[in-house]
Amino acid sequence: GAILLLNKIRKLCDARGISIFRLERDLKFGNGTVRGWSCSSPSADKLKRVADYFGVTVDELLREDAADQAG
Repeated sequence: GAILLLNKIRKLCDARGISIFRLERDLKFGNGTVRGWSCSSPSADKLKRVADYFGVTVDELLREDAADQAG
């Protein structure tokens, strides 16, 4: 779950041509906050802010879909 979330966020960052560091800075998260989600779950508030930033739903960030499982 946590690794999947991080991979989705990485893909969204790549699609926008930004780094995870830039995402953290834009959302005023502490440095390493998003990368830390590989071993701990984010708060609902932070998850919602990331979803809003990319124009997706929280459900889309958390959902395991066939494309993610294949790769």
